[in-house]
Amino acid sequence: MTTNTVAAPSAPKYRTVNPANDKVEREFATATDTEAEALLARAHAAYDGWRQTPVDERVRLFRRFADLVDANGDELARLTTLEMGKPIGQARYEATLVSSIFRYFADHGPDLLADKEVTVPGVSKTVMRREPIGVVVGIEPWNAPLYQSMRATAPNLMLGNTILVKPSEVSAGSTLFFDSLFREAGFPADVYQTALLTRAHVSSYIADDRVRAVTLTGSDQAGAAIGEQAGRHVKPVVLELGGSDAFVVLDSADVEKAAAIAAACRLAIGGQICVSPKRLIATEAVVEKFTEVFTAAFTGQKIGDPFDPETTVGPLSSSRAAEVLQEQYQDAVDKGATVLVPGGRIDGPGAFFQPAVLTDITPDMRLYSEEAFGPIAVIYTVPDADAAVELANSSVYGLGGTVFGEDLDEARRVAGLLDTGAVGINTYLGAPIEISFGGTKRSGVGRELGPAGMDAFSNLKTYGIA
Repeated sequence: MTTNTVAAPSAPKYRTVNPANDKVEREFATATDTEAEALLARAHAAYDGWRQTPVDERVRLFRRFADLVDANGDELARLTTLEMGKPIGQARYEATLVSSIFRYFADHGPDLLADKEVTVPGVSKTVMRREPIGVVVGIEPWNAPLYQSMRATAPNLMLGNTILVKPSEVSAGSTLFFDSLFREAGFPADVYQTALLTRAHVSSYIADDRVRAVTLTGSDQAGAAIGEQAGRHVKPVVLELGGSDAFVVLDSADVEKAAAIAAACRLAIGGQICVSPKRLIATEAVVEKFTEVFTAAFTGQKIGDPFDPETTVGPLSSSRAAEVLQEQYQDAVDKGATVLVPGGRIDGPGAFFQPAVLTDITPDMRLYSEEAFGPIAVIYTVPDADAAVELANSSVYGLGGTVFGEDLDEARRVAGLLDTGAVGINTYLGAPIEISFGGTKRSGVGRELGPAGMDAFSNLKTYGIA
């Protein structure tokens, strides 16, 4: 394996710390250098056989895997809730997303991999084909460990690539569970492997000729580091990074509908979603009514044990996450923000945070420019649609956005001016499986999901016949 110049940090601790009570539940051994090399060697060796596996056989295996995910959905959900604290109902929903992703590529994979004919003057037949490239490394986060890891895995396996997935240090157990499901489904050994790597291992993988591409979902700081290393070794990279999405409410909006959707989306997974609407921007004509409905929704939450079906907001992922959010909240309060719904870190065991709503946020406050990864919502008042666009685009992030307005011409105009990878008009779009997902600016590069989810990891190869 080739080496690199990145200094090796201390090995991370892969362990499950229940964020509801701060108790260590499980610990996992981090790969040694020898084990990391063996993981990569096996993935590389598995590639030749897997790339030649007929597409209809891949489809059969995908459907079998999806069935097994559904059959084991309760256990996958339990592991996820234990590891990062999302309410159990939301964890069960996440498991269904995994099976949906595999069924999507089972349904559409054959067409996506079929030859596409192109007319070229002087050439009797020209076709474009998506072909695999080799081993891909996926570096995935903790907030949706089931969905995120398999969002990267499914398009690569359908292509014929093999993949190594490095999970977050806090969510190793749920990701490792997939290894047994792939074996049970009948996938060849080593086409998918969960890899409990150090940062130094990741750096050496990127430098290694056997690794052909890398994908990461995480912070923009992590994305910058991985992107720099991938660029140094001329490797394609997909980076799905932070977001501070704007939710714009125009004069003509159905205000009650907009407020209800905004509150539900902001509170999902305790606000720990990159594409969650974090900046609520309402025009002067509607802001009073919007604020009334929105704040009422925030005060009606049940905070507590994430395994209790009645709980709507569980703990944040860790005590450190709660501390960072508290620092952002207190910074805004100390600098003059108006508190519409008081919140903050809840005393006692666990990483619980009372949802809060603030307004009068100014550029000198951290919440103005930083991503708030938790149940804090900020409401901005602007005079008109153009001011809403200006404020929305002032962020360094450009992941998603939302525009509510019954005047569809105006709503479409505003949506077209937002510098984002996606935008929902009179709906929260999120990241549907069927369409491409990704952002602009510091929200990343490249796209996942939908047909475009394959392209970053394909050799888009053309064949011309004279």
